[in-house]
Amino acid sequence: MKKNIIAMNASIMIGLGSILAAPSVYAESISDLEKQKESIQEKRSGVESNISDTEKKIDSLQDKQMTAEDQIAAIEAKIAESAKKIDAKNAEITQTKKEIEALKEEIKILKERIAKRNEVLKERALSFQETGGDVNYLEVLFGSSSFGDLVDRVGAVATIAEADRDILKQHELDKKDLEEKQKAVETKLASLEVAKAELLEIQKQQKQQKQEKDALVKKLKQQTEKHEHEKMGLEEEKANLAAQEKAIKSAISLEHQRLAELEAARKKAAAEAKKRAEQEAAQAAAQAASQAASQAASQASESKKQSTSSGYSAKSNSSSSSSPASSNVSQAPAVSSGTFTRPSAGYVSSTMGERWNKQHAGIDIAASGTVPIVAAADGVVSRSYFSSSYGNVIFVTHSIGGQQWTTVYAHLSSRQASEGAVVAKGQQIGIMGNTGHSYGQHLHFELHKGPWNYSKSNAVNPLNYIPN
Repeated sequence: MKKNIIAMNASIMIGLGSILAAPSVYAESISDLEKQKESIQEKRSGVESNISDTEKKIDSLQDKQMTAEDQIAAIEAKIAESAKKIDAKNAEITQTKKEIEALKEEIKILKERIAKRNEVLKERALSFQETGGDVNYLEVLFGSSSFGDLVDRVGAVATIAEADRDILKQHELDKKDLEEKQKAVETKLASLEVAKAELLEIQKQQKQQKQEKDALVKKLKQQTEKHEHEKMGLEEEKANLAAQEKAIKSAISLEHQRLAELEAARKKAAAEAKKRAEQEAAQAAAQAASQAASQAASQASESKKQSTSSGYSAKSNSSSSSSPASSNVSQAPAVSSGTFTRPSAGYVSSTMGERWNKQHAGIDIAASGTVPIVAAADGVVSRSYFSSSYGNVIFVTHSIGGQQWTTVYAHLSSRQASEGAVVAKGQQIGIMGNTGHSYGQHLHFELHKGPWNYSKSNAVNPLNYIPN
């Protein structure tokens, strides 16, 4: 009996020892969680710095874009001004060509006049040849019948001589005027054509400048859009890190709460063990005294007790073995014993790797009908929201063996776990769907060794961790 009491006390002390040892295990877990929280805070700080740098790049690109657009507006104004000048030159050229046509008419008339004068001069020349070029004006004068006739003859002779000189003089003037007019109009037309060519060249250069500025603005817009998309990704990463930090804080709080409950249970177990040991010691002393008084009666009584106890034990065992096993039918896959369980039923329709010239950072599990989605491991929901790309998506933060993990469940038709919720491995958190950037009903599942980030650099292949 004394040996039985010592063995019982030893087993109680072993139990207490295991309970007393537990707080150090949880304290280590809390320390790991604190380190993870600090790591997330550092990453958040880095992401915020990247967002600030990206915003500066966007501002710089937008300033350059505005400058380029102002330059384009100035160039367009110059092009419009050049177009007006070209139109003016075209009008001048048209007018000059009209002047040329009018001049052609004048030239035609002048040519006719010159031709007539040439006929007169030919007649003069013919008469000159017939008379030998010797005109006896004295005979003309002395042949007059009276003084008045003489005067008339003198005037006629002077008129004829003067007419010949006028014809020659006018002939020279008309030819010179014709040549000057032709030269002036041709010079003017050539000058206008040169001016127009220069304006067209200037306009060509201005249009080339505008094309270059348009190309620059297009490039700046593309770069701006790229940085804005990057900024959106960084802001989403920042939001996820903030949510993960909140989840870690929640996990720390739960660990503290669990530790407090464990300490209370330890104290309660110690008190109960002490009380039970005292009761059993008193009972053992009473039994020893009773045994000395009537050993035979005690042995008979003890034999009867053992018989009754054996019969009760047999009945209990029989009752226990005859109890039917309960069964739980579910569309969700059975919870596996590994670190992570399969998040849904269905077949893997797409694996992790390169897809459509982009990195597919997870796997796709497809199935038809109403398919429940379950948490792959114990954790805290860090985010539960609708994303333009992920659709209805849930992020769960896990702390396993001092390592932070993040699982992502995307394209859900509905979400059944809100941010901050504590979920257990295999617990349903949503229904498979086709929301967001998705083609056909499936679950897009990602596993990250660490926090989720925009570049998804922490993503690992889920098929290496979940049952196939």
